[in-house]
Amino acid sequence: MKQRVIEIMDTTLRDGEQTGGVSFLPHEKLMIARLLLEEVRVDRVEAGSARVSDGEMNGVRLIADWAARRGTEMLERVEVLGFVDGTQSVDWVCQAGCRVINLLCKGSERHCREQLGKSPEAHIADILRVVAYAGTRGLTVNVYLEDWSNGMKQSPDYVYQLVDALIHTPVRRYMLPDTLGVLNPLQVVEYMRKMRKRYPDAHFDFHAHNDYDLAVSNLLAAVLSGAQGVHTTINGLGERAGNAPLSSVQAILKDHFNAITRIDESRIYEVSRIVESYSGVAIPANRPIIGDNVFTQVAGVHADGDKKNGLYCNDLLPERFGRRREYALGKTSGKANIIKNLQDLGLELDEADMRRVTERIIELGDKKEVVTQEDLPYIVSDVLKHGVKSDRVRLKTYILNLAKGLRPTATIKIEIDGADYEESATGDGQYDAFVRALRKVYKERLGRTFPMLTNYAVTIPPGGRTDAFVQTVITWNHHDKLVRTRGLDADQTEAAIKATVKMLNMIEEE
Repeated sequence: MKQRVIEIMDTTLRDGEQTGGVSFLPHEKLMIARLLLEEVRVDRVEAGSARVSDGEMNGVRLIADWAARRGTEMLERVEVLGFVDGTQSVDWVCQAGCRVINLLCKGSERHCREQLGKSPEAHIADILRVVAYAGTRGLTVNVYLEDWSNGMKQSPDYVYQLVDALIHTPVRRYMLPDTLGVLNPLQVVEYMRKMRKRYPDAHFDFHAHNDYDLAVSNLLAAVLSGAQGVHTTINGLGERAGNAPLSSVQAILKDHFNAITRIDESRIYEVSRIVESYSGVAIPANRPIIGDNVFTQVAGVHADGDKKNGLYCNDLLPERFGRRREYALGKTSGKANIIKNLQDLGLELDEADMRRVTERIIELGDKKEVVTQEDLPYIVSDVLKHGVKSDRVRLKTYILNLAKGLRPTATIKIEIDGADYEESATGDGQYDAFVRALRKVYKERLGRTFPMLTNYAVTIPPGGRTDAFVQTVITWNHHDKLVRTRGLDADQTEAAIKATVKMLNMIEEE
């Protein structure tokens, strides 16, 4: 297949922020934009929507100021959604310091007549006035044809009338959204080919929504039919069922279409986790490319096959995406998985000890307990009782106080490499107070940096039992390396404390 260059515009900061309950703070928008443009290297980002709020203005302005300091080329990669509202959106974009407006026009006659209450001729005249005014302010103009998919289904003559009126203007890109996620790949091929045939010199982007779980398929059908650009979001964020996730789109474009993009695949996982933290929307464990489980082999036969010339590997190698292959530990893992994990940890066991450890892991799996690689040395130590793993950090005792009208307090006594340390602290919650006391020990007593907590997730099993085990999974950043630890206890705070002590032992070993 002949190689084609495909532009990727990421709209996490605009369409992704329309996910229910998601709102990025200005500094979070800046961080995501920087990662997308400099690290992941998407071609363009849609930084927000004009005239939404003061916070939106602050966020877009932060991104524009940062981009401007890096030169004109970087600033032109930052785009803002605007509206057919005379001069207002154009002025807003200019005030924010951006140079590109994505003008939202009506791409179906029904939207034009019923939502705007205007004739096609009147709407086209309004669009042309905004495009002309944007030119006087020095803005580049792209146009969204909102509801284009239904426009092609129900009123194709209207779509052609609109684009015929714009095709000789300075509009740079025509962005074709499946606004309601109603298309299937065969329809995308049909409609995109009609647009390409009628307007062979126009640049078309395709924007997919995932209502039927077809966003990625539809987007790739658009590329197959001649679209030069596609729109994605990190983690598939977006209104309703979301948009096409960048991770999947990039992998399929490269592996199945032989397409060329600017994307640095090795940085996708990092930005996905940061967006997960900022948005509060958890990445499903089975999400392709970025989910926790997708590079994890569970069955022991798979681990054995990987050892024998990678029999269970495909082109989606985890190293491409800044990850590594893991081998799950549980009732179906078998000896091969355990050997793989022990090798990673630098541990060796004889046949008899291996059998005893395997039996213990199977026993835990039958109880539905999650066993991670970090747990393995502790299991080995517990089963064999020969000190394979000795804790360098031991929490000897702690007291947590919670009283109405007072900030929670924590007093801890902790042993680190044989020396005892005691500290107290207050916090916004009991666990926060506990961590603040730990930070005092590390920063004030040991003169060392304490890892930064980047994500905190709690899982409580259904059923309503007050004594049910709570699983707390905490992600930490230590010297730019992510560490994830798990604690299990009937008390949520105790589960978090167990995860924290496990993390401290891991960094002490490093």
